[in-house]
Amino acid sequence: MRILVIEDERKVASALEEGLTNAGYQVDVAFSGEDGFYLLSTRRYDLLLLDLMLPGRDGLEILKTIRRKGMQFPILILTARDTVEDRVNGLDSGADDYLVKPFAFAELLARIRVLLRRGRSESSLRLVLADLEMDLVTRKVLRGKSEINLTVREFDLLEYLLRHQGQIVSREMLARDVWQQTNRATPIDNLIDVHIARLRRKIDDPFPVKLIHTIRGVGFMMNEGAP
Repeated sequence: MRILVIEDERKVASALEEGLTNAGYQVDVAFSGEDGFYLLSTRRYDLLLLDLMLPGRDGLEILKTIRRKGMQFPILILTARDTVEDRVNGLDSGADDYLVKPFAFAELLARIRVLLRRGRSESSLRLVLADLEMDLVTRKVLRGKSEINLTVREFDLLEYLLRHQGQIVSREMLARDVWQQTNRATPIDNLIDVHIARLRRKIDDPFPVKLIHTIRGVGFMMNEGAP
């Protein structure tokens, strides 16, 4: 499980990183809203720990943008703001939980476990974007009422794109996580492009709304409408 911590107080961020790593999580840390949002756009996370009072981009703004883009991973707010109004604003903006500083680290871990269990039970077996549905148990893919037949590799590629919907997916990420290639080379990039083209012909070409988008010079994004 990979967790992103967006926290500008470096001592707090360092303590969170150390504690979460010791608990068995993979942890990335960003010290500003802009850096955090960049990581969210380029990597996949299972949970976000978000401070509200950040330099540059405010935590609530980040939260609203994440949800507006359709990113559905759990978000736990960590903040010194402890009024009822602050809690309501955070939850109404899309947060799944709210923890006021200072807090016991054991309580934080317990809340993280609850959120991750909840996230898996709701979304781990079925992926949806617009009228596209992927059932991970039956391995059936539907666009509207049409069933789409995919090869094993095409299915794995589509699953990866759907799990990262609303985020930029680079060729390096696809080579590493879908093709299991750690050393990128031109041939694997070409192979990725061929499979993306085949997937587009099946997923997008027969339908008016396109879901797979090329981000020129960067990679791809799966999103309803232009990114």
